Amino acid sequence: QVQLAESGGGLVQPGGSLRLSCEASRSIFSINAMGWYRQAPGKQRERVASISSAGYTNYADSVKGRFTISRDNAKNTVYLQMNSLKPEDTAVYYCNRVPPLDNLWGQGTQVTISS
Repeated sequence: QVQLAESGGGLVQPGGSLRLSCEASRSIFSINAMGWYRQAPGKQRERVASISSAGYTNYADSVKGRFTISRDNAKNTVYLQMNSLKPEDTAVYYCNRVPPLDNLWGQGTQVTISS
């Protein structure tokens, strides 16, 4: 059973940066596109970034130019570098396959942007 574990969240001021990590219990990255998703209070979960097995990336308009997704297949890990953070980036962040699998959702990591 593959499991995903997100980490790296926290409380930062507007304009700050965070780097999220998502580690898989075993290798799934070599054949799957992976994505970072987020869910803010009272809102539906949305995908903010994705990266193909070949390294092609795609971003939601709301984070384009501020977030960078990357992957290290040797470490079974996907990263999300978040810069110039805004209060509207506050959410629980999750990683999952693209498209997502219900049984892969983890606990997520809380990101709070506040002064």
